Parts: sequence; structure tokens; C-alpha cells
Amino acid sequence: MSETAKIPFLNLQPAYRSAQAEIDAALLRVAGSGWFLLGQELQQFEAAYARFCQTQHCAGVANGLDALTLSLRALGVGPGDEVIVPSNTYVATWLAVSQCGARPVAVEPDPQSYNLDPARVEAAITPRTKVLLPVHLYGLPAEMDALVALARRHGLKVLDDCAQAHAAEYRGRLVGSLADISAWSFYPGKNLGAMGDGGGVTTADAALDAQLRVLRNYGSRIKYHNEVKGINSRLDEIQAAVLAAKLPHLQAATDERRRLAAQLRDGLSGLPLQLPVEPEGLRSAWHLFVVQHEARDRLAAALEAQGVGSLIHYPVPPHLQPAYAELGYGPGDFPIAEAIHARVLSLPLWPGMSEAQVERLIQVVRASV
Repeated sequence: MSETAKIPFLNLQPAYRSAQAEIDAALLRVAGSGWFLLGQELQQFEAAYARFCQTQHCAGVANGLDALTLSLRALGVGPGDEVIVPSNTYVATWLAVSQCGARPVAVEPDPQSYNLDPARVEAAITPRTKVLLPVHLYGLPAEMDALVALARRHGLKVLDDCAQAHAAEYRGRLVGSLADISAWSFYPGKNLGAMGDGGGVTTADAALDAQLRVLRNYGSRIKYHNEVKGINSRLDEIQAAVLAAKLPHLQAATDERRRLAAQLRDGLSGLPLQLPVEPEGLRSAWHLFVVQHEARDRLAAALEAQGVGSLIHYPVPPHLQPAYAELGYGPGDFPIAEAIHARVLSLPLWPGMSEAQVERLIQVVRASV
């Protein structure tokens, strides 16, 4: 098989080339500045990303997990508290809760959207519940109106995990402006990705933003004066400059993802696959194009044999990970999440895919199911 016939699961080179002049200039600018932390590059990116998300504040942090953890800490979550999380998510969502000393309380997702099901959440609320933590999984916004309304009725806060949802839209509003506070990852493979780890937190609440900035910098507002026990979690100037250079290209890249997703959904219709949905009023960022198939592993192997990459997001749900053995969960405790994790397969979808690659992907999948 020729190299040109292969379709990698992800190729980040086209995204770099689309903004190469701006990125290269940003790297040289930072290298020559002599200032590498908490400087102008970070301030400018934070302001630009807050505007993009249609909210007031953004604080850059070192990675997406820290964004979640520090957001929970800013909301006052600590030992003895409970945070409602999806049973179907990447384990980082749960880890953030654990790092605060709180308990993650899992709720099953809607089987079609893969996101936290508001109809199931209320039964999981207890006097210890402090925060609802929905995830916009694979780039599709969760049902935020229902979740926020539920939280308000019970006096709870909402933190949404936006790690996969850059530029996703919920009923005319951008993700990142829908909750009390929103956590982002800028990991290189994200829709807005840095050249290393990176994360951020957006909010309209000035007090929460101020608390985030203290927590990310050793608990300090003034150098060598520590108000609380913070951590070292700062988005460095190089990553901030790269992200600022790529941000003006994000909407065009998202539009391309949407066009590719429409082609794939059309080309794969009628097959024994569960295709991703996009409910009315919701516009996915299409971070991932996830299908379900009864013989997922066989399908993945067949694609690999034809040079088509794929990945499983995710093979083991959090409640069955050894890291959470102390919670006492076992197989069958969250059957919807377990069924999803046994069947899902992510197909290639990235800005810069050629028409020939899209058509070949469709042909290979149709021949393999």
C-alpha cells in the first residue's frame, strides 16, 4: 500500500501550515523578549479567548486537568463534598474531583448524545452535592439549560468540561459562556491546540477569575505573599503566543470540521453503525467523529489493514478503572456507559483532509462493516 493511500487518525501539520507565518513570528517574538511566564502574551491571549467565548474572563493554566481542579477549588469544593460527573467521560473529569478530596458521583449519559442526561441527575443529588460537572463530549454541547436550571433549584454551581468543545454552539451561545465556570484543555490534539500542554478557565464571574489567578500562582496575588495553598499551574508565554496565533483560524477550522462531518454522516448512512447526532439548536465542534458498531474491534482491525487510522475514546469507563477501585463499582453498575465504551470507534476527521481521503475513508468503512 502506498503512503498516499494511508489516512492517519490525526494529522496536525495542515493546522500548523494554515497559521505558519503567525506561529513562527510568535515563537521568535517570545524567544527574543526574555519574558516567559505571566507576561503580555498570556494577557493578550486570555483577553482574546474570553472575547471569542463571549464571556468576560479567561485565566490560562498549565493543562486541562488543572483547569478542572482549580475551577472546583475556586467553587469551594473540598473533602466531604460530592460532584456529579458523567459515567461516560475521560478519566480526567473524575480525577479533578478526587484531587480536591471530593467524591465523584457518576450519572449515566443519554445513549444518543453521549452527554450527561439531565433527567437522571436529580436522583443523584444529595445534601453533600456541591457542583454539577457536565462534559461536552466529542465536541457536542451538553443540555446546559436543563442542567443549569436544575442546579439553580438545588443551590448548586455548574462547571462544564469544555476540553473537546472549542467553538461549539448551544442554542446560539458559545460553549465557555454557559456555566458558572468553564474548563478548557489546549493539548496539541484539541481543536485549539498548543505546542505542548496548556489549559484555561473562562467565566463571567470576576471573583471566580480572581480566585483562579491566585490558585494557579502558588496561592499568591503579591510575590512571596501566599493567601491560600495554591499550586504552580501557569500557561507559559510560548504556548499563549501560539494559541493567540491560531485563534483567528479556529472558526474556519471548525467550519471545515462541520463540512467533513456532514460528508461522513451522509456517506456512512444506511450502514449498521450508530452515527453521531447533532440535535436541533446544538452545533458540535466535531472534535471527534465517533461511531458505534457491534464488532468494534473487528472493524478497527479491518480499517487498520487498509491503512486507515482509528482510536477508541474510551476503552474503559472511569468506574471500572483500577484507580477508582475504592468506590466499589463493578461491571454492570453503569450499563449505558459500559455499552458505549465497548462499541465506540473514532474515525479520522481533521482540518486539511483532502476530498480523496474523505471518499476513501467512506469507501473503506462501507466495505468493512
